[in-house]
Amino acid sequence: MNLSLHKSLQIMYKPALLSGTILAMLAVIFGAFGAHYLKTIFTPDLLTSFETGVRYQFYHAIALLILGLYASQVEAKFIKTIFIFFLGGIILFSGSIYLLCAFKSASIIGLSGLGILTPLGGICFILAWAIWVVSIFKLK
Repeated sequence: MNLSLHKSLQIMYKPALLSGTILAMLAVIFGAFGAHYLKTIFTPDLLTSFETGVRYQFYHAIALLILGLYASQVEAKFIKTIFIFFLGGIILFSGSIYLLCAFKSASIIGLSGLGILTPLGGICFILAWAIWVVSIFKLK
């Protein structure tokens, strides 16, 4: 690898690239799991909810990959904050949907507290995108 290419790789944000790659891979696995197995045990409504979780996980995994590549263009404090909000959003939004679908299909009750995690994850996504907008305005 030539030196200039090596230096350009160092200005990328590795945590975003690594987590984005892993989360995208998991979204493919979860999507296939839903399409081939869960459709046999989930109601159509639960399957639709599960697919929403997968879709948002995939969108934001790709956003993390772009963020990792974009890191050299913005202050580190923005990159880290955006990263944390995207990662938190995926865990809270998609993760809570996966859990809710699993619990509902198993008829487990007492999930009212878990349901609040989904909109909190959505708020994390919105904050990440908003901070990214601010970081773009601060570009020189």
